[in-house]
Amino acid sequence: MIVKKNFHPLRVMSYIWREVLYALIVAVAIYLLAAALPEPGRLAINFTPIGVLGSALAIFVAFRNNSAYGRWWEARQLWGALINWSRIFARLIITFTESHRHTPQYDAELSPRFQREMVYRHIAFAHALRLHLRRQESWHELEPFLRAEEFAQLSGVQNKPNFLLQTQGRRIYDAMANGTLQGFDSFQLEGCLAQFANQQGACERIKNTPLPRQYDFFTRLFVYVFATLLPFGLLSLFLSGGQLSPTAWLVMPLSVVIAAVFTIMEKTGAANEDPFENKVTDVPLTTLCNTIERDLKEQLGETELPARLLPVDGYLW
Repeated sequence: MIVKKNFHPLRVMSYIWREVLYALIVAVAIYLLAAALPEPGRLAINFTPIGVLGSALAIFVAFRNNSAYGRWWEARQLWGALINWSRIFARLIITFTESHRHTPQYDAELSPRFQREMVYRHIAFAHALRLHLRRQESWHELEPFLRAEEFAQLSGVQNKPNFLLQTQGRRIYDAMANGTLQGFDSFQLEGCLAQFANQQGACERIKNTPLPRQYDFFTRLFVYVFATLLPFGLLSLFLSGGQLSPTAWLVMPLSVVIAAVFTIMEKTGAANEDPFENKVTDVPLTTLCNTIERDLKEQLGETELPARLLPVDGYLW
C-alpha cells in the first residue's frame, strides 16, 4: 500500500511509458506529415467529436476505477475484520480457560499450553492466508507457530488456511473433552472460526474472480484510439488560413500530456483491481499479519514481540 503523498516521475513512467511512447510517435508523425503537405488542413479533424470521445472515455475509465477501488476497499475491510476477530478469538481462548480455575477438571499445566497452542496456530492461519492469497510458497514462515508433526502434515495440504481452521475446531472439542473448556465455550469459539472461514472465502472470491475482462480490454483499446485521433483534432486548433500557425508544434506535447493523463487514470484502476498480488498498490497483508502477531502474543502476556513493520520508501507491504 502506498502511504507517501508524492510519486517519483520515473516510477510513474514505468507504468505508462508504452502508451506515452505510442502517443508521442503518432503526434510527431502527424505533425511532420502536416508540415510537409501544401494543405495541412486536410489532416485536421474538427475537435468536437474528439472532445466527445474524450468525455465518454473519462466516464468509462471512472466507472472502471470505481469498481476496482470497491474491490480493493472490500479486501481491506475483510482484513480489518480479520484483525478484530483475531483479537476476540484470543481473548475468548484466554478468558474461557482461566475462568475454569475453580473446577475440578482444570489442569494448571494444560491450560496455558492450550492457550499458547491455539493462539499461535491462529497466527499461523493469518500468515497462511496471506501466502495463500499471494500464491507465495514461503510456508517455512509458519514453522515457528506450529508443532513439528503438524507442520509436516500441513506441507501436504492444498488449502493450508482451511486446514488450520479445521485443526482449531478439533482442538476446541478436545479441550471440551478434557475440561480445559467447559459449558458453552465451544459455541462462541465456533462462531469465531465461522467468521474466519467467511473472511477467507470472501478474499478468495476477490482473488479468483477478476473484474469483467471487457472493462479492461475496451478501456485500453479506447485509450489507444483516443491517443491516435487526438493529434488530428489538435491540428484544427492551430490552423490559420489553411496553414499551420507558428505554434503548431504544440500539437506534439499536448497530445502526449493529454494521452498520459488518460493513461494514468486507466492504470490507476488496473493497479487497484487485484489487491492480493504483492505489489506496492496492494492491501498490506504482511503489515496486517504483523499486527495480528504482535497483538495476540501480547494478549498471551509475552513481552518479546516482533518489530512493528513500518513503511519502506513510502510503501507498506
